Amino acid sequence: MLTIGQLAAYTGVTVRAVRHYHRIGLLPEPERDASGYRRYGAHAVVALLKIRTLAGAGVPLSEITPLLHADEHDFAAAIHRIDERLAGEIDRLRTSRRQIARLAAGNSGALAPEVLAYLDRLREIGASERMIEAERDGWIMITARWPDQVREWIPAKFAQLEDPRMVRLYRVLSRLLDSDRNTDAENERLMEEAADIMAELAEEAYAAGAVVEAVETADQLPFDLLDALADEAHPQAYRMRELMRERGWTSWTRQERIK
Repeated sequence: MLTIGQLAAYTGVTVRAVRHYHRIGLLPEPERDASGYRRYGAHAVVALLKIRTLAGAGVPLSEITPLLHADEHDFAAAIHRIDERLAGEIDRLRTSRRQIARLAAGNSGALAPEVLAYLDRLREIGASERMIEAERDGWIMITARWPDQVREWIPAKFAQLEDPRMVRLYRVLSRLLDSDRNTDAENERLMEEAADIMAELAEEAYAAGAVVEAVETADQLPFDLLDALADEAHPQAYRMRELMRERGWTSWTRQERIK
């Protein structure tokens, strides 16, 4: 007959674990001997070895008791269910590791590779780092709302950069974001130019029937957040919305005709 310490040592668990198994009813607590000590027999050793093996394999303690008393068929079926659940957990953890690896690469980790490639292309055409940062934050927000559609939109965004006017637009917006030393008059001139370009491009797309409803039109919140993001990035972003409305468009983040 074994003491609790001998039982723990033989089965490779701690005394604390044995006592925990007693408290939750997983391992029956034996009677005390005349000296007041618990004494464990061979059946307790076997039971504890099974518990240790199952727990080490990832089986929750709450599911171990029925397994200890199951016949061969029920035991195999229960283990199969547990294995399927663990496989799902492994897939989830792998996904989490990929996300963590992307986050380790920096603030752009929340974005798909296609979006990151687009941001690199903006650098190539002369967009400033502040412009890239603002664009990146916008894509993070859009991806959170429409994760499946983002990859579908990127080819069209690359195609837009073939238009010199779009390249000019990004450069103008970059100058606005880097406008710490600009005069108010210079900022106004740049905003007027940017609004002219955006209105012209929007008008052409509208006339050609190229405006496709790719997102839920009733979902205004993402666009409201994009406007708020622009307001936080530049103190005169509200002025860009005014200029776009003067040209017949509701905003510069969501270009719809004013009815």
